[in-house]
Order: sequence, then C-alpha cells, then structure tokens
Amino acid sequence: MRLVLEGDRVIVDEAATRPGRGAWLHPNPDCLALAIRRKAFGRALRSPGADASVVAVPDRVEAVD
Repeated sequence: MRLVLEGDRVIVDEAATRPGRGAWLHPNPDCLALAIRRKAFGRALRSPGADASVVAVPDRVEAVD
C-alpha cells in the first residue's frame, strides 16, 4: 500500500495516484510496527513530523490483513 503526506498527516493512497513523495508499506501489522519503531515514514516522506502523524494507517492495515 502507498502512503503519502497530506498536510500534516500520513494517509493511505488507495489508487497510488496522489502527487508527491510516497512510501510503500506491506499491509501487515508487523511491517507497520517496524516502520514506526524505525521512524521510517519521516525519512521516506522527507518530513520529520510524519512519524507522529500516522493516524488512519493502522486501521487500514488491520482491515487488509
């Protein structure tokens, strides 16, 4: 699943067509936990605040899993 930064939040890009820098993540709760622990979203999206703004992503990962 592709994640993008929209304003100050990290959201799921369902169609993978939103403009801007994106980060790819396996729709697996373990991968999400590892990415949060490693602060991977801030690096991938080039926004230091991105790691704190992963709000709706855990719900989407659990829904896919």
